[in-house]
Amino acid sequence: MTDTPRLEPAVAVRDCRLVLGRSGATPVTFSLAALDVAPGERVALTGPSGCGKSTLLNLLCGLVQADAGSVRVSGTELRGMRTTALDAFRGRTFGFVYQTFNLLEAFTTLENVQIGMRFGRGVPHGERRTRALALLDRVGLSHRLHSRPARLSVGERQRVAIARALANHPPILLADEPTGALDPATAERVFELLLDICTEQKCTLLLVTHDHDLAARLPRRVDCRDLVALNVARPEAVA
Repeated sequence: MTDTPRLEPAVAVRDCRLVLGRSGATPVTFSLAALDVAPGERVALTGPSGCGKSTLLNLLCGLVQADAGSVRVSGTELRGMRTTALDAFRGRTFGFVYQTFNLLEAFTTLENVQIGMRFGRGVPHGERRTRALALLDRVGLSHRLHSRPARLSVGERQRVAIARALANHPPILLADEPTGALDPATAERVFELLLDICTEQKCTLLLVTHDHDLAARLPRRVDCRDLVALNVARPEAVA
């Protein structure tokens, strides 16, 4: 009898600490004892504004480095990784969807999605247009290929952002309030689309949201309200 190989967690955090506000502001400490997320799992990160939800996403993708503890993503330890290696790892591992979309205003819908493929997994140039067209068809924007962001509705811009985030088939998608700028009906459509495509592409989803109804529809919910505390540690005390 052959044992089934054990998969590495998509995310494994242990005893993570990070001091914020070192430059003059009153310091606060972000701390997380443990968090494990399995490959393909869909997790809602909830809690009040300022509790550390976005900081957690930034730690997981290496945009900020922990002062102490371990942050492992797909078996790779991020703490202490050199910047160039970390940038390459981030590009091939993560897709990002933001509340503010972060589209490039000078480029069309099609170009915005294609530009995202220049990083990460290195999609061959000849395949970028084909993949972008397929994704934009999937999100219902085949009729908007040559429109620039200013000509799109808010919901259409978010759908472009989702297509761009998934263009490299990232194993992990980080979504920071992806429906926060949308009206309820549009938010519902975008949320369902996001879940459907994550299921199709088998990617892990960590979604920050203040919407308790949306959070309740994900299989798992992590309450982040205690991640950040005021004056629990001095900056020099964090090793």
